[in-house]
Amino acid sequence: MDSLKTPLGRLRMVGWWEGISFLVLLGIAMPLKYLAGWPDAVRVVGMAHGILFLLYLAAAMQVAIERDWPWRRTALVFLASLLPAGPFVIEAKVLRNEPPDQ
Repeated sequence: MDSLKTPLGRLRMVGWWEGISFLVLLGIAMPLKYLAGWPDAVRVVGMAHGILFLLYLAAAMQVAIERDWPWRRTALVFLASLLPAGPFVIEAKVLRNEPPDQ
């Protein structure tokens, strides 16, 4: 797992998992809670998503500080964590253009 050795690699990896967890929370766990009466789905997936959300913010802050990102780029990456599929869009539009870590 070479991608976990650099801050940018960690941000990309955590962003992918955070995005997946958000979509699972909204698309699977929430319907299970409200349509099937199974609230444990939201409890479990929600906890995992919450942890991944915090890891994403920490990883984004580490990359922003290390690479001296402008505040707008940093804010955009943070905002992406609040939107379903936001980390995937940020990966495609912002992070893909970042030079690799040395």
